[in-house]
Amino acid sequence: MRQRLCARRSAPYGPGNSSGPVASQLKIAFSAIVRIEAPTTIGTFAQIASKIAEFGGRIGAVDVSRVGTKRAIRDISIDVADEEHLNAVVDAISHVDGVRVLHITDRTFLAHLGGKIEVNPKIPVTNREILSRVYTPGVARVSLALAEDPSKAYSLTVKRNMVAIVTDGTAVLGLGDVGPYAALPVMEGKAMLFKQFAGVDAFPICLDTKDPDEIVKTVLNIAPVFGGINLEDISSPRCYEIERRLSEALEMPVMHDDQHGTAIVILAALLNALKVVHKRIEDVTIVINGIGAAGSACAKILMSAGAGDIIGVDRNGALVAGRDYSGNAAMQWVAEHSNKERRSGPLSKVLEGADVFIGLSAPNVLSIDDLKHMAKDPIVFAMANPLPEIAPDVAEPYVAVMGTGRSDYPNQINNLLAFPGVFRGALDARARCINEPMKLAAAHAIASVIAPDELSSEYIIPSVFDNRVVEAVSKAVANAAHESGVARRAPAGEEFEAERPHARA
Repeated sequence: MRQRLCARRSAPYGPGNSSGPVASQLKIAFSAIVRIEAPTTIGTFAQIASKIAEFGGRIGAVDVSRVGTKRAIRDISIDVADEEHLNAVVDAISHVDGVRVLHITDRTFLAHLGGKIEVNPKIPVTNREILSRVYTPGVARVSLALAEDPSKAYSLTVKRNMVAIVTDGTAVLGLGDVGPYAALPVMEGKAMLFKQFAGVDAFPICLDTKDPDEIVKTVLNIAPVFGGINLEDISSPRCYEIERRLSEALEMPVMHDDQHGTAIVILAALLNALKVVHKRIEDVTIVINGIGAAGSACAKILMSAGAGDIIGVDRNGALVAGRDYSGNAAMQWVAEHSNKERRSGPLSKVLEGADVFIGLSAPNVLSIDDLKHMAKDPIVFAMANPLPEIAPDVAEPYVAVMGTGRSDYPNQINNLLAFPGVFRGALDARARCINEPMKLAAAHAIASVIAPDELSSEYIIPSVFDNRVVEAVSKAVANAAHESGVARRAPAGEEFEAERPHARA
């Protein structure tokens, strides 16, 4: 069984406290630069380093800022588990004779100073000749060409490779409704990932409105600049209406990643997990706990993939056809199209005999007793963040395959495996939309990255840093767009050759 490190603690950090982390085993979640002033006498820094280690911290680097005859100022990079742990380490340092703590810098905040993205020109403007081509007067000829034929924007502007990341900040990570300003650093981070992983230029659009009409109208008005729209962190059920209306109005890829990115990677993981336990998707019973944006999309893609028996569960128990879920159209759809045996009752009851549990809900809703009553070789995807529906080390003895959304356990099921490649492929195909065949193709492509002889209970999904993923997904998505008739860019040769921007280096 894997040991759970730096999780919940019952006592403060300190020497001799077994609940605190050991420096050599530390799961880094928090890093800071601590500026100290200390005597230059022999042995002083050794005492400081000893205190840091004693309290479970780990020194990353030491930089000397200023040295005098008797005292020196140093910047010490320290890795710790969390803010509480950092405070304990800093307090220990401050009690070393002659040491003063001058300043503490959170390295995460440091990484965000001034924002994390910027716009760079592809052509350096170094003389008048270049200036006259890229701007006035030469640009006028390009403008006239676009006025005559707007479709040329795909070849003559950034549109061909540009995605808007649109949010209203109402459902940000596990933070909830924090608004557009608080959402901006998250969207900046997503823009970085688009560029780094797939060469897609993406820009955050954080809107100061929660009105679906205003959001739709704003996106329609800025759409000429973009080749695709990634909807992000918009609360349910408004996210369904916004995605539907934009998809109907725009002939370009539109995808709410919280729904479909999650669904794609869960299907990919499940396809491989079923191979490990030698079961078929058509034969298994799948329980999805939490029928919100991600849960409803997950149910739909699993049905499209051939799942024979899906039961959706919310806080009131199993969803059953014929009941009124009028407040939530997506939940109503799942109720009407799943649970063919009309099973009812709480989660613990509908899990009896089930083969697969997919949790998109809340921490600690799943018990060991629930796992014991599932079918032989159960598959459990506990996706709640930051704490899953059941801790992996608790579940491990009772499950055949375990997956979570966390990076500190095997089988991290992460949207990053999907959205860069999906949009790369859709942009390459110049697709009019992102349809179900494209999503299914993406899931199968992710699953196919792992060879059959590599599959195991702890390796059902590739790493987000596996450079084969985006290429496989983008090519599969582009091919599916062409085969399903939504691609506007003809394939080169027998298979669709995905375009790769020069900016991707």
